[in-house]
Amino acid sequence: MNDTPVWTRPETDSPCIRVCVVHPEARICTGCYRTTDEISRWSRMTREERQQVMAELPGRASLLKKRRGGRAARLARG
Repeated sequence: MNDTPVWTRPETDSPCIRVCVVHPEARICTGCYRTTDEISRWSRMTREERQQVMAELPGRASLLKKRRGGRAARLARG
């Protein structure tokens, strides 16, 4: 067995929780609160850019207004 250590880099962890649904009005993921642009650029961002995005994420939760009823409610309203 090879005992050579595996090379790793100090990356900022992704906030992805695998609930990938983009809010239709806010245009941010309802799981991780990143914009679609941030999601697509994540692997190419610098460590500092990722840390900046991560710092902004908690404040974005309030941008998501809970949708009420969905399709069934719209159909019931006629």
